[in-house]
Amino acid sequence: VQLQAFGGGLVQAGGFLRLSCEASGFIVSINAMGWYRRAPGKQRELVARITSGGDTNYADSVKGRFTISRDNAKNTVYLQMNSLKPEDTAVYYCNAQIKPTGLSNLYPYWGQGTLVTVSS
Repeated sequence: VQLQAFGGGLVQAGGFLRLSCEASGFIVSINAMGWYRRAPGKQRELVARITSGGDTNYADSVKGRFTISRDNAKNTVYLQMNSLKPEDTAVYYCNAQIKPTGLSNLYPYWGQGTLVTVSS
């Protein structure tokens, strides 16, 4: 099982980016999926999370600007980021709670991280 993230890059303040993250491998089911970020000199923080049923929660700093969604048929989670600010600059990591084939429990998996840089 692996997660692969796409979509980072350099954008001016006020711009937008869309991140995607696809889970692949021998997967029975996926529970919650989410995006975290780590800005320079700061700890990793939760950005947004979505359950298998579609319930979402967001960090206060991104509410109203970011939208998380998922396509269960494609095992993919998305993060639409609008009105980007320089303080959104960070490495963004996707996360998913996955039950692999042959195992009975859910395990956390992480993508490789994708850099988002917002210039002022």
